[in-house]
Amino acid sequence: MYWSVKRRALKRIGRCTCAVAVLLFLVGFVILPIIFKYSYALQKSILFLTFITYPPNLDLKRPEKSGLYATRNFYVNHHDHEEDLEVNVAVWHVLPLDLVRRYAKELHVDEVSGQRGSSRSIVADEKHHAGDRYKGIEKVLRSDGFQLTDEKHQRDLFEETLRATTNDVVLYLHGNTASRGAPHRVELYQMLRALNYHVIAIDYRGYGDSANLSPSELGVVYDALAVYQYITSITNNPVYLWGHSLGTGVSTHLLSLLTEMSLPGPKAVVLESPFNNIKEEICAHPFSKLYRHLPWFDYLISRPMYKNKLRFESDQHIAEFRQPVLILHAEDDLVVPFELGYKLYRKALDTRGKSWGPIEFHRFEKSSHYGHKYICRAPNLPEIIVRFFHAYRDAQY
Repeated sequence: MYWSVKRRALKRIGRCTCAVAVLLFLVGFVILPIIFKYSYALQKSILFLTFITYPPNLDLKRPEKSGLYATRNFYVNHHDHEEDLEVNVAVWHVLPLDLVRRYAKELHVDEVSGQRGSSRSIVADEKHHAGDRYKGIEKVLRSDGFQLTDEKHQRDLFEETLRATTNDVVLYLHGNTASRGAPHRVELYQMLRALNYHVIAIDYRGYGDSANLSPSELGVVYDALAVYQYITSITNNPVYLWGHSLGTGVSTHLLSLLTEMSLPGPKAVVLESPFNNIKEEICAHPFSKLYRHLPWFDYLISRPMYKNKLRFESDQHIAEFRQPVLILHAEDDLVVPFELGYKLYRKALDTRGKSWGPIEFHRFEKSSHYGHKYICRAPNLPEIIVRFFHAYRDAQY
């Protein structure tokens, strides 16, 4: 009797366990993918990951808290005609190091950085005899009641630095998650600053303290376009795009759009950790590991995103603009596999015009452990970047 009851109990437990397993399978691998297929909002949420923010308690209005002294925080407003709405795009303008050193006192670098006197590189006499190109900057600094903390005075000064100096400008377009203040992005700004480039870093809609709007592919491209046009309305100095991860898709789409609109484009573009298109990136991403082999994966996941114009087809756009391209990719990148970046490179070689700007590919070995985010730490990266930018600074394509 005892063993008979026990066997019946075990059978019930076994049936319950099987039922729970089947239910979990149906929910996780059938119901959720079906919801994903019909929910544009969910598709955008998974692609852009705007709900992931770090580091905590980041004050984006005060870049110095992130280690970026002599950096202006401001906003570019534009009208998105596609969605018929106003968009505020949050921006940081990081001044080049040579300019910071020239005007360290006026920029309050010593008191912000905590390295009193370490940022000064010229004496007062040298500053006094600065060339004509600095007169506009010094006029702003000498204006009555100038205060760096005053928003208008800061705007006048930073915009004048774009007009007055010959330093090139890098417009940085980040990937999904977090904001322009993410630590690995700040590391890159600091490296570019040390090379004496102006760095303009933005947050698309839905990110950081930009407009609290749901992003779309065209939406984030228009945000980047608005900031690019802001830069080119102020300075004639060479401008370069630098896209990372999802930002590489934004960059190639922006360049294609500029060509389509017959507008002057940047001198060149750097694609760091790029994918060839979002369909293949979704299949290769670690998050899709449990789903990618399901027979309905393409029907329920990939095709709906394509239908809703969440495509980021860099392998198509790269054949639609003439500017030189530099691709940087680490062999141990787990987020965007190295193979996708190399596939984009091969596609570009096959589809771009022979007289167009060259395309270069630079791999970083697995043993360096740069992964998806830390190519900025490569000792040879500054040399690679300076050589690439210098080679095409005055070229026309």
